Amino acid sequence: MNKNYDIILVSTSRWDNPYSSVGYSFAKEFAKSNRVFYIDHPISIKEFLSEYSNGDMIKSRKGALLYGKNKYRKIEGTSDKLVVVTPKLTLPINWLKEGAVYDYLSKLNDKIVYSTIRELVKDYNIKEYVFFNSYDPFFFASFPEDIKPKIKVYQTIDDISQETYIARHGIRLEKEQARSADITLATSRELSKSMSKYSDKVYCIPNAADFSLFQRAVSEKLNKPKELVGVSKKVITYTGNIGTRINYPLLIEAAKIHHDKILMMVGPVSTDDFKKSGLDQLPNVVFTGAKDINDLPAYLQHSDCLLIPFEYSLLTKSIYPLKVNEYLTSGKPVISTAFSDDIKDFADVAYIAENETQFISMIDKALQEDSLELVEKRIEKAQTNTWEARVHQFWRIIDEVEAS
Repeated sequence: MNKNYDIILVSTSRWDNPYSSVGYSFAKEFAKSNRVFYIDHPISIKEFLSEYSNGDMIKSRKGALLYGKNKYRKIEGTSDKLVVVTPKLTLPINWLKEGAVYDYLSKLNDKIVYSTIRELVKDYNIKEYVFFNSYDPFFFASFPEDIKPKIKVYQTIDDISQETYIARHGIRLEKEQARSADITLATSRELSKSMSKYSDKVYCIPNAADFSLFQRAVSEKLNKPKELVGVSKKVITYTGNIGTRINYPLLIEAAKIHHDKILMMVGPVSTDDFKKSGLDQLPNVVFTGAKDINDLPAYLQHSDCLLIPFEYSLLTKSIYPLKVNEYLTSGKPVISTAFSDDIKDFADVAYIAENETQFISMIDKALQEDSLELVEKRIEKAQTNTWEARVHQFWRIIDEVEAS
């Protein structure tokens, strides 16, 4: 089952991003038994200059980015086998058109990130390793002769064609990644179908939850979040990125009809769509801003039901949401739109609405029907969808591929 391979994993998400990350979740679970080297998504010169004054994410990496100093770090609360690696600054090239200039500068970026791998392999005496690229098709497409992973894995997480900024080059580059990888992983059935056009080694490994973390919402008495201090009303909550996937008109209608409740939006804001919709103007809607993932169990514990209010689109059709298993682990009722085939797999433990009217009415239904029996049923479902289970599935796939 489990191999003694080291794992070099690169992800679009950095380890300290303010939301759950598929790549980093895999890295932490792999590190319970294997050495894992988590390469942060490279930071460009443009990002360095524009974000340096805004917080610690860039500042804490300054030495590594500019001089290659202190590029390895251990993260408190994780396995000693997990090492986070920061490459030097790269060039901002996504704005360029496809062509010779982009290709030339892309090779310069590759030179930077490949030098990071060479140093890593030497410094840690890495022999046989799996290279795992979690949805970062802009780097590590084709390896030079002296860099030879035992197995090369590419993982797709979302329909990249629907992500406006990264689609510019991402569509083409992701196809190249799938073609060159020994194994391509997809987090949903829809993505599996899509990737099967470019590879005959595509496997579906859905997202999961950090069960031990989110179980704290059930097993411990957690302090009430500051936003809810003094609040006696029922609380309906969404956690996650507040961006383009959300059906804002639906949330506005839900907040108005459920005016006797608090609608709490927990997470980082990536667009101003919520402002354009007027959601932030409603008196019973609370935006908390980004929260550390370790703080989320308290928000779930002090909520009465949890929402996945995604719109119907080509993007959401391909999504298996991380949050559904996080929600279920907390034992709380979950109401979701029927935005994908994968979410419908949870109809036995969650309320899956086929239309907006149903979604809004299911909030009261969920609150009225809630019981200890249903809480236990939700948690049991979540226990089958842990990162531990996903890593076991991964090693079974490796066994299958190596045996073929």
